[in-house]
Amino acid sequence: MRQGLFSQVLKGAVVAAAGLAFVTGGALAKTELTVYTAVEAEDLKRYAEAFNEDYPDIEIKWVRDSTGIVTAKLLAEKNNPQADVVWGLAATSLLLMKGEGMLEPYAPKGLDKLDPKFRDKDNPPSWTGMDAWVASVCVNTVEANKNNLPTPASWKDLTKPIYKGHVAMPNPNSSGTGFLDVSSWLQIFGEKGGWEFMDALHENISHYTHSGSKPCKQAAAGEVPIGVSFAFRGAKSKAAGAPLEIVVPKEGIGWDMEATAIVAGTDKLEAAKKLVDWSITVKANKLYNEGYAVVAIPGIAKPVKYFPEGITEAMIDNDFEFAANNRKAILAEWQKRYDGKSEPKK
Repeated sequence: MRQGLFSQVLKGAVVAAAGLAFVTGGALAKTELTVYTAVEAEDLKRYAEAFNEDYPDIEIKWVRDSTGIVTAKLLAEKNNPQADVVWGLAATSLLLMKGEGMLEPYAPKGLDKLDPKFRDKDNPPSWTGMDAWVASVCVNTVEANKNNLPTPASWKDLTKPIYKGHVAMPNPNSSGTGFLDVSSWLQIFGEKGGWEFMDALHENISHYTHSGSKPCKQAAAGEVPIGVSFAFRGAKSKAAGAPLEIVVPKEGIGWDMEATAIVAGTDKLEAAKKLVDWSITVKANKLYNEGYAVVAIPGIAKPVKYFPEGITEAMIDNDFEFAANNRKAILAEWQKRYDGKSEPKK
């Protein structure tokens, strides 16, 4: 009798211990999210650490590359998605994926706090924005003076013969900045006028880079007098002592944003929603502001030294649907016309 009672108690203890082990193991086990991104590599660790302060039970597995490569990878995996979330990819790329039915619509907590520009127009949205980068022209004043180059005030100014061989800009097939330039010119000048503008600009182009920041870096270093790039890079280079003037062309400037979305079909939907919720918090936006002057929540961004005034007013009413739907054709046409001046790919 006693032996039977002892056996029952022992069995109960084993079951309880097993249950405790299961609960403890469950508490320790982390959900791993595969996150595709084009965010700068040095920023990813900061983002993950800040996210894990609030969600220690979710581990981010980053898959990072340039915008064009990440976009191509996602499209290639359409029928067998490998990513759970895309965090930090151009909105034009996410719109392309939305059109293919590859995104899970979701309205994250705090959506109403975002500037309306920084979200998909559908309800619920398929993507939400993080930060924006905006076009500008970096002019090295020392090199411009040496070559008797006036400071351009407009995009059209850059087509004048005096600038021949003195301008660098990014290749849109490689660079998100290059693509926002090209797609914005087609919107500003119209399709016919846009290609005519680029034909004339091409005559003055010294070379096309495979990086959006490189033309401004080259202008800062005096390697070229004028670099078509983005404003934040110009402000940072000027703050570091480069003799730059940052020009906001009077016709208006193109822009794009880094954005976040859930990949349709993920089997980790609840964890993915938590990440997307976090991606639009004040805490996250303050982190974005360390690398971008314009962020999704109004009033968060701190002033950036030498960032041009009036730049948000100069941002065109960008038709992201147009840019996304015509991306392939635009890039093919650009490649056919102008790729001969592109720098060799490393």
